Amino acid sequence: MDDIILPFQIADTAVRGRIVRLGGAIDDILSAHQFPNPLSELLGEAVSLVAMMGASLKFDGKLIFQAQGDGPVSMIVADYSAGGALRGAAKTSSDALPRGARALLGKGSVALTIDQGPDMDRYQGVTPIEGESLADAAAAYFAQSEQIPTIVKLAVGRLSLPGGEERWRAGGLMAQFVPHEGGTRERGEAINLSGDDRETWERARAFVETTQDDELLDPSISAETLLYRLFHEDGVRVFDAAPLRAACSCSEDKIAAVLSRYTAEDLQDMVVDGAIAVTCEFCRKAYQFTSDGVPSGASNQQSEDA
Repeated sequence: MDDIILPFQIADTAVRGRIVRLGGAIDDILSAHQFPNPLSELLGEAVSLVAMMGASLKFDGKLIFQAQGDGPVSMIVADYSAGGALRGAAKTSSDALPRGARALLGKGSVALTIDQGPDMDRYQGVTPIEGESLADAAAAYFAQSEQIPTIVKLAVGRLSLPGGEERWRAGGLMAQFVPHEGGTRERGEAINLSGDDRETWERARAFVETTQDDELLDPSISAETLLYRLFHEDGVRVFDAAPLRAACSCSEDKIAAVLSRYTAEDLQDMVVDGAIAVTCEFCRKAYQFTSDGVPSGASNQQSEDA
């Protein structure tokens, strides 16, 4: 039931979507950072969102979601790599944070980048942050950049386990009206709804709006059960679920390659207590290098100040 993405279609209509359920994967990501709860919740929403977006990739690449603003959280980023690898990071200058995407990010922009590999051009769409939530901002992105009617629901919270331990969970549901799914629709080509199509979309949208946070987070409610609750009157088809996991692409070799581009003088400026320490912004793994940028063999799984 956990750490999966499940595609679905409402009956034989053009309304398609994906539902994500995250347990261990999102707990690994959020626990590594130890952000204040409001920021952990926002980052969990971003990871859930990029998982639902990335699941539609039909190539071996990466989808990167990034939001930047002038609020107390200057940046939040999450990415999905083909095969289900997820990671996320954020930057803030404050420990006392309000709740909600708008309050945390302020005014700024949302960017979605599709990376198809080193031999292909990147595609990026950028829109202003709109609405009060990350779900609102995502729906606005699709409406403006992709011209696709979209509704998104996101939820993040901590589940209390026997013994008092708490673990993060996250869930999301996204539905879109995509009449040219698998067809020849060009990116950004507007979808104009009228008549029966508009009625079909508005009905599906109304059902999705009724989704409650606990339905997305409760481990006893499967993704299939939730979809049946929402759409049993019209009928819903589910397709093969795909696994998700927390995974970072950082490595000692990659960081060493970056350090090799610096001059000896620059490297000396990075030395603290006789060594160069580098901590991955995503997974918080700490790497140790000698003063000349050579791996010291003393890297840790996770930095103590994560």
